[in-house]
Amino acid sequence: MNKKVNKNEEKSDLLKEYSPLATAAGIGSMLGSGCIVGLSATIPVWQKGLELTAGQVGIISGALTFAIAFGSLFAGNITKLFGLIKSFNWLNLFYAIGAGICVLSNNFNFLLVGVIIMGFASGADLPISLTVVSYDAPDETTSAKLVSSTQIFWQIGVFISYICSFLLSGISGVLGARIVFGILFSFALVTWLWRSSSKKFKMFHERGAKNQAAKKEGENAEVSFKNVLFGSNKERYLGFFFAILIFYVCWNLLANTWGQFQTYALTNAGATQTQATGLGIILNVVSLLTTIAFTSVAGGKYRNKAFFLGAFVQFAAMLGMALIGGGAGFLALAVTIGFYNFGNPLAGEAIYKVWTQESFPAETRASLQGFINGFSRMCCGLFAFVTPFLVEPGRIQYSMYGFAGIVFLATLAGIMMMRLQNKYRHGKKTKAEQEKIVA
Repeated sequence: MNKKVNKNEEKSDLLKEYSPLATAAGIGSMLGSGCIVGLSATIPVWQKGLELTAGQVGIISGALTFAIAFGSLFAGNITKLFGLIKSFNWLNLFYAIGAGICVLSNNFNFLLVGVIIMGFASGADLPISLTVVSYDAPDETTSAKLVSSTQIFWQIGVFISYICSFLLSGISGVLGARIVFGILFSFALVTWLWRSSSKKFKMFHERGAKNQAAKKEGENAEVSFKNVLFGSNKERYLGFFFAILIFYVCWNLLANTWGQFQTYALTNAGATQTQATGLGIILNVVSLLTTIAFTSVAGGKYRNKAFFLGAFVQFAAMLGMALIGGGAGFLALAVTIGFYNFGNPLAGEAIYKVWTQESFPAETRASLQGFINGFSRMCCGLFAFVTPFLVEPGRIQYSMYGFAGIVFLATLAGIMMMRLQNKYRHGKKTKAEQEKIVA
């Protein structure tokens, strides 16, 4: 009994010790959601103030999505070129430069360049910062809790962007939009200074490098994206890869759709703009609280139970929206969105991040997570072309049945992932592990 208590206290101390690193990484997630929601909420202001055409608005919105996707896809190459830690330390400076350009922009070209730089830096930073957290963490349980805690900052970024946009909506001209991007600039600059100058982080990185070197002792083969997925253990790693990829693409299609079109759907159901944005803030509080709750179980035995609860609630919420449609009023729609926001964090991005970080060798995590992030973002960018058509008042009811099907597919992929983890973690050893034991 005493041993168990001491062990729990030791894990709690480790979590507390490494939490500043998770916070520094999490602010990168906050900046990622901040640029998406910040641009989405201020684009009408930019359009009016800079006299942008509808086509230019579409180009800027699309450019941010694809810049994030390309940043994620090239995350692995960036770490190979500059090193994992140096990339982690410096990427937020480039985000700050992009945000600064947006603040000062006085025409379409200026704004477009700033948005692309912000998006690329943000897309690359997310997988790299998660990899640094899992690389430096002393054990798997601490790693899972730290990685899942970064999702809280993603929700905080959404929340802050909504609040700022709501509060600044009364300011005339583009000043309100410039202030929103000025806030993002300040966060990015402070994070860059914190990550690059912290002695504690430097100690974590050195300790993490020693731990990783000890784990790899006796393994001579070079670890790369290619030889992990197509090497001697390809059955194991390809299984992980496709299960996570299918799950995250399905989940992201829904999350991206509601992130971009929630206000649109509520106003189409009868809410005023103020009511829709006010409800948006309340609904994001639901997501934030559930994300915090999930963090406490991310590294424990209740993680999979939380996943099934979240998947069921999301599925029921989609069916609920399909059954009530827009005819029942915006409050009924808001309630079903509230249930969706409750289930979403339990079977969503946080578990995806944990699965990716704990399933692959440390050397390939930035590349693999970056590829999955980038591919998913590409799918969302393409899906966004048809989303306005799908959420039109006369069609949204039928679209929800399709979204319920996407939740079901994501759940099947999640079940497949759990079975694979159970098989390879608690069952058979890998070929490399068997050969090591025989030797």
